[in-house]
Amino acid sequence: MGCSSCSTGKDGQPRGCKNNGTCGTDGCNKLTVFDWLSNMSLPSGQKPFDCVEVRFKNSRKEFFRNTENLSLSIGDVVATQAQSGHDIGMVTLVGELVKVQMKRKKVDFKDEALPKVYRKASQGDIDKWQKCRDREEEIKKRAREIAIILKLQMKISDVEFQGDGSKATFFYTAEERVDFRQLIKDMAKAFGIRIEMRQIGYRQEAQRLGGIGSCGRELCCSTWLTDFRSVSTSAARYQQLSLNPQKLAGQCGKLKCCLNYELDMYLEALKDFPSQDTKLFTEKGLAFCQKTDIFKEMLWFSYKDDPSNWHVLSKDQVIEILQKNKKKEKVASLEEYTVDNFVKEEKVFENVVGQDSLTRFDRPKKSRNRKRNRNKQKASANSGNGSADSKVQNNQKTQSGQRNKKRRNNNKRRQNNG
Repeated sequence: MGCSSCSTGKDGQPRGCKNNGTCGTDGCNKLTVFDWLSNMSLPSGQKPFDCVEVRFKNSRKEFFRNTENLSLSIGDVVATQAQSGHDIGMVTLVGELVKVQMKRKKVDFKDEALPKVYRKASQGDIDKWQKCRDREEEIKKRAREIAIILKLQMKISDVEFQGDGSKATFFYTAEERVDFRQLIKDMAKAFGIRIEMRQIGYRQEAQRLGGIGSCGRELCCSTWLTDFRSVSTSAARYQQLSLNPQKLAGQCGKLKCCLNYELDMYLEALKDFPSQDTKLFTEKGLAFCQKTDIFKEMLWFSYKDDPSNWHVLSKDQVIEILQKNKKKEKVASLEEYTVDNFVKEEKVFENVVGQDSLTRFDRPKKSRNRKRNRNKQKASANSGNGSADSKVQNNQKTQSGQRNKKRRNNNKRRQNNG
């Protein structure tokens, strides 16, 4: 995870800010809003909007009123009003777009009871805030151990410290109602801080923790999705998806939110499309629908007596047969309609320039045994000629040696006789 100005390091944190998603450019934060009005000046005489959007840990965002008229910009760390004490957050949006966001989230920007921005955070405030954030993982682990000892059926998923370190909010998920009064006492005694318990749903848990989905991208709920609409299994049925809970469920264990993205398009396409339970009456027999393809507008039918043999029909052909069946007329057979649906495939690519075929590597390789055999024969022939020449030379040497011996013997005999 990294923004445009911070390259990602080995540990997954942005190399520029070292804050793991809380850099000053606000490019790698969750639920970031692009300020497309930043380069536009206000009309003469109009005052800038006095509310700002501040982001805290993970996806928690709140709106605050800038009563002190501080010159704030995106990325500034500010101290804000809390129920008791103050909190530390980062400014994520300023200007007129804040008013649009407040209307979208149904927050009255004219309400005087909105919390206020106290000041820009000092270095001491930031150091204290960072120390509290460093303690969160250790405290979360210890809180889970206490909950296990008390045998509470709950899962503590996240801990968020207030900026001044006086309070910690524990977010948990549970199937049923949990009596955590003893848990609060034990944690307040162990940590020495005020404890607040807040129950969240499984989708909200995935939004806070984040992760990578089956599509390979970051979860929609933790990056841009803000409203959680209910997702039913009928959405998968309309899109002709297999009702496999392992494939349709996300990391939260619920049905994926992306099942609703294209649902409206499918519902619109299915308005004038024959249903899956369509039956066609023919003289050859009764035909049932086996498969539909909404994009190609095709349907596959098979006879009751021959379910393995499918016949493809277009949407218009099925509607035509249904209209005849309403008039109590039967068509001869489905084969009369399927003949017109077979289209010859045309060649899209022709090798007019002499380019290599894309399947040239799929052809079997030519055997090189012939060349090897020829090379062996040549080598054996050459070796055979060399051996014959060496034999001739050896014979000549032996004959010359024998002649020399005879001459020597004759010379010795002559000397003895003389």
